[in-house]
Amino acid sequence: MPQGPAEERALWPRADFLEGVGGDLIGTLGGAINGVSIDSRTVEPGEAFFAIAGDRFDGHDFVPEALRRGAAVAVVSTDRALDYPPEVKPLLMVDDVLDGLRRLGAHARERSTARIVAVTGSVGKTSTKEALRFALGADGPVHASVASFNNHWGVPLTLSRLPKAARYGVFEIGMNHGGEITPLTRLVRPHVAIVTTVAAVHLEHFDGVEGIARAKAEIFAGLEPGGTAVINRDNEWHGLLAETARAHGAEVVTFGEHEEAGARLLKCMLHETCSTVTASILGDEITYKIGAPGRHLVDNSLAVLAAAKLVGADLVRAGLALQRLEQPKGRGKRHLLKTGTGSAVLIDESYNANPTSVRAAVALLGQTSTGMLGRRIAVLGDMLELGPEAPDLHAGLVDALVEAKVDKAYLCGPLMKSLWQALPRPMRGAYAETSAGLEATLLDDVRTGDAVMIKGSFGSRMGPLVEALIKRNGTVDDTL
Repeated sequence: MPQGPAEERALWPRADFLEGVGGDLIGTLGGAINGVSIDSRTVEPGEAFFAIAGDRFDGHDFVPEALRRGAAVAVVSTDRALDYPPEVKPLLMVDDVLDGLRRLGAHARERSTARIVAVTGSVGKTSTKEALRFALGADGPVHASVASFNNHWGVPLTLSRLPKAARYGVFEIGMNHGGEITPLTRLVRPHVAIVTTVAAVHLEHFDGVEGIARAKAEIFAGLEPGGTAVINRDNEWHGLLAETARAHGAEVVTFGEHEEAGARLLKCMLHETCSTVTASILGDEITYKIGAPGRHLVDNSLAVLAAAKLVGADLVRAGLALQRLEQPKGRGKRHLLKTGTGSAVLIDESYNANPTSVRAAVALLGQTSTGMLGRRIAVLGDMLELGPEAPDLHAGLVDALVEAKVDKAYLCGPLMKSLWQALPRPMRGAYAETSAGLEATLLDDVRTGDAVMIKGSFGSRMGPLVEALIKRNGTVDDTL
């Protein structure tokens, strides 16, 4: 059937979609596919709904709801297709729904002429992905992962949404076990692969940090011929990463303060809400502003601009675009809380935590100004998946708190008890076994002029503390 102009502009013309996914169609696919979804609650009219079976929910249970919301088709497993009454259609039957999504993602990559950048690392993946989205978007249409869609379903979902007209694509790739990155990077086939850093994260699943470095280095296995690995020269594992990249036939570009770095930091000024940077990016000197604070963002901006130059984007435009960078919810987003006589700063770092990211967040708290009689308050929950070294890694954070001149630490979780015991007594605010147990004390203690930073692993449930503070006080402005 010939395609009309509207179908040609769609994300997936009917024939291309069916060819990409494969399988057998029940009913009629009435039009082009305008999007791809795995969530029946947010599926939009004209999108394809993939009924993926997850750890907690099976998408097959929500197929009728997705179609009622206007989904153009539901992709289901063959062995579940007969579960539905005849009016529930169209259905595209496949042996395995996730494999069908992977095939569609591979088809999107095959048809695309975009220059692709993939990002992994122990910390900084999402903020680096967002910085790349701004930097490359200043030069042409860019497609990037939303949120942290970096796992076995998030990467193919993001790839399946890659528009044919995109000039650039940015993909975040994560892992917590060895072997997880290899199939994802081979699906994405990046032209440039960035490893932000290697640190003590997910130690529960590895013998040591070297194992983490080798797992992160898997990203180079998917590089396109002639591709480039961008590696942190200041990280102790840069040699292993570079060796692995070259074994895969990649060129290697390094970034950092080291004098040998190809993307080298020359100077920077760290401010409370932004940073200014001068750097040499593969031979070109550039001065730019980053619209969000933190030394970690400065370091990773070097990788961002190196990648931008490597994929052919305009370096000056890319640098200028970084001034629009903002920190999202749970990853450094700032709120100005109303208090009885003024305001207090709340820094929401609640999304996740490991020793490296907690140190970066505490350093950011140390840069934050307080009002008269105000205090710097760190609210920390357990860092999970650290294995037998977890108690020592928690206790070891005390030096970061002292260096940042934190006045009070409010801690929760059994692992944070090790840090509580190591704290100087004047720094002890309150301790509880759970974040819920800390809530009442924290809400009563925050006062005018304070700067409060909240961080912990997702399983520590620190997000509700952020929401409770906002609900109790209200905000003067959503962000600072």
